[in-house]
Amino acid sequence: MKQKTVLGLICLSGFLAVGIGAFGAHGLTSPQTKAWVVTGSGQHMAHTLVLFVCVWLQTQGYHKARFAVPLFGLGMILFAGSLYALALGAPRAVAMAAPLGGLSLLAGWICLAWACFSRKETLHERH
Repeated sequence: MKQKTVLGLICLSGFLAVGIGAFGAHGLTSPQTKAWVVTGSGQHMAHTLVLFVCVWLQTQGYHKARFAVPLFGLGMILFAGSLYALALGAPRAVAMAAPLGGLSLLAGWICLAWACFSRKETLHERH
């Protein structure tokens, strides 16, 4: 996928995180549904920003950071998406996706650490 497409999708993810968070703050009355949306939108936005970092790291020579991108994307969809769905009245069974999303987010962080630890320094960077 082209970098401009990836960046555009990341921007749309940020837009959704803000919009859904605002909906949760102003459009929901139940404390439980508000809590689900606050948790989901917080993790959604945090990992949207991490996706920008992944793209930036790739431009800095941390090419393996590209492997973290789909893990973060899947994690955001499963974790935040399941909380959003619950807040909108989905069956409780949807909550089973949240732990899988959390595992995907954790895997993304491990993958990003691997990308950073495994990068080879260039001769210019050693000085």
